[in-house]
Amino acid sequence: MKIAIPKETKFKENRVALSPDVIKDFVKKGFEVVVENGAGLNSFFSDESYSAAGAQLTSDKSKLYSEADVVLKVNAPAPDEIAKMKKEAVLISFMFAATNPELVSACEKAGISAFSMDAVPRISRAQKMDALSSQANLAGYKAVLLAADTIGKILPMMTTAAGTIRPSKVVIFGAGVAGLQAIATAKRLGAVVEVSDIRPETKEQVQSLGGKFIEMKGDASIKIEGGYVKGVSEEFLKMQQELVAKHVKEADIVITTALIPGKKAPLLVTEEMVKSMRFGSVIVDMAVEQGGNVVGSELNKTVQKHGVTILGEGNIPSLLPMNASDLYAKNIQTLFYHLADKDKFKWEMEEDVTKGSLIVYKGQAVHPSVKKAATA
Repeated sequence: MKIAIPKETKFKENRVALSPDVIKDFVKKGFEVVVENGAGLNSFFSDESYSAAGAQLTSDKSKLYSEADVVLKVNAPAPDEIAKMKKEAVLISFMFAATNPELVSACEKAGISAFSMDAVPRISRAQKMDALSSQANLAGYKAVLLAADTIGKILPMMTTAAGTIRPSKVVIFGAGVAGLQAIATAKRLGAVVEVSDIRPETKEQVQSLGGKFIEMKGDASIKIEGGYVKGVSEEFLKMQQELVAKHVKEADIVITTALIPGKKAPLLVTEEMVKSMRFGSVIVDMAVEQGGNVVGSELNKTVQKHGVTILGEGNIPSLLPMNASDLYAKNIQTLFYHLADKDKFKWEMEEDVTKGSLIVYKGQAVHPSVKKAATA
């Protein structure tokens, strides 16, 4: 089976699908791996390191796609690249298929099969395949560093001969993987950390990391499936905003991490809340690529609103490409070995991981999220 690793082309993308170490294992198991020249350079993997691992290198992207049995990527290829894939080839990448109908359509037209890394079910035996979690973990860490680097003060309390500096206050929305890592990082840097999450079961995790949980009562509108918040009412979001408004007003740094798969990110920080913050405060909107949690945030831009700096970095894991690529490579390797051997895919259609992550099968959309979208 021939595996192709194209160079990523998305704006500000520094990651690569496979590291040399993982390729070495693929080759050892009998796979043929072809890597586009320069694919790993932004992750600090040289072409020479790929050659040493047993990969072939090519500068012919069209040939790379047309001859591959399997294409592995971080971000999905463009529709014109998918069109070059041979019939019944397999694509594995992030797809976010429910919000990318043109991508699903391109896979159908090409007659290929496609697995989405963001659709891997959140079950215990799939933890090593969970790329959303591995990348969110890094993003939560980096978000705190971005805020700390931007704000004009230190995070820890410091006693000096000239007086005592009070610790910075950090308010974090969401105690998922990214939020928990942000809590841990902000605490390590010495900040006072407060956390809001609509799932009451996260309170214990927040407190175990030294954060203060901003408690509010849940209601029947909150829908949680497989560890993800799938839906929440506008009324509940307004209640949450009212509760956390005074905490945001007193914060030096606000970090928002709330996402709803397949939907626009929920609005958590209103313009009034931004206005209430102290001059010089910083907000990091980690959901900016999906519409944003913060009024006024802009994708891939740093903006000033009412004296507050709002960071809208759309691809934070890409700012740590060495670690992000290494972890992603292990995620995709584990998923691939689960789905196939060196000669063929198993196509166990009722098996949980296969069923959860398979978006298109031999030119036909099969995942519930895209089948619903097609008939809506």
